[in-house]
Amino acid sequence: MNRFKTMVLLATLTALLLLVGQALGGRGGLTIALMFAGVMNFAAYWWSDKIVLRMYGAQEVDATQAPELFALVRRLAQREQMPMPRVYIIPQEAPNAFATGRNPHNAAVAVTEGILRLLDHEELAGVLAHELGHVQNRDTLIMTVAATLAGALSHLANMAMWGAMLGGRSDDEEGGHPLAGLLGVIIAPIAATLIQMAISRSREFLADEHGAQLSGNPLALATALRKIEAWSQRIPMTAGSPATAHLFIVNPFSGGALVRLFSTHPSTEERVARLQAMARQGVGRPR
Repeated sequence: MNRFKTMVLLATLTALLLLVGQALGGRGGLTIALMFAGVMNFAAYWWSDKIVLRMYGAQEVDATQAPELFALVRRLAQREQMPMPRVYIIPQEAPNAFATGRNPHNAAVAVTEGILRLLDHEELAGVLAHELGHVQNRDTLIMTVAATLAGALSHLANMAMWGAMLGGRSDDEEGGHPLAGLLGVIIAPIAATLIQMAISRSREFLADEHGAQLSGNPLALATALRKIEAWSQRIPMTAGSPATAHLFIVNPFSGGALVRLFSTHPSTEERVARLQAMARQGVGRPR
């Protein structure tokens, strides 16, 4: 269901881009915006892992520097039959974790010092399995596609806004009605953001399911999510940017003030309820 939801949302975002692009600038404006957004997000797709790891001061570790963590990641990767990802520790007390990398052969898993102190072995296994789920499900690629489409919509809206301010108007008969253009400038970026965030939330549900099955313990992952959210509100993340919030297992920048529709993550209550339902159904493979 979550995979189907992602496909529907991506299709909706694509259709919105085509409709708004035609209304605002015809095929020419749509092509320019899509090319610009595509170039920017292609670069982000290839180099975002290095950028985000450096942003958080993550330090790569091996089996001698973090034997228990490294062994746990290796055991889960072997169980998943995927290449061993690089392992990083972030010097932050805020408990959290994320995975990055464009595919399983170029993946990295990063955890904060705080999460290593907060969670027990089973809970940490659930978190790491969740992150490996993101890698296996190609979520970096999917979110890059979503960001490309949303970015193109935003660029189209900016182009139309500046065109209106400068008094310019295209004579291209493919352009739409001025009212349609005005609505596009106002509504398109908001709609694109809503859809992008909905895709992010659907991928979190899918990674939760994957993590519960891989670790074999849905309840341990549920407990970990509760702990991370509770302690994240007490110990804020002191580095990084809210633009990277979708990477983490729990949004470290929410502060409880964001509207749910604009959240990169589902509510922890809903995630826990789904994991509890999986446990009641006997979901999980033997470890």
